[in-house]
Amino acid sequence: MPALSTFYGIVIRMYFLQSEHNPPHVHAIYGEDTAAFDINTGGLLDGKLPARASGMVREWIGINRDALLSMWETQEFKKLDPLS
Repeated sequence: MPALSTFYGIVIRMYFLQSEHNPPHVHAIYGEDTAAFDINTGGLLDGKLPARASGMVREWIGINRDALLSMWETQEFKKLDPLS
């Protein structure tokens, strides 16, 4: 599972070859906490993160939505800029 971005101690990852594993989503890891977030809505699908970290992940998804959806469809992963 490649790391797409890292910021403020949060690592964002996406699984390879999971297009049948819908809805399109990313995994966020922050310390011992992990969560999956829907790319289209930014909604929490599974797991938990502290509120502040969840907000940052949602903001980052919003900024990178088009690139994330393209990666989900093509499975051509690339690094994305961190939240600053």
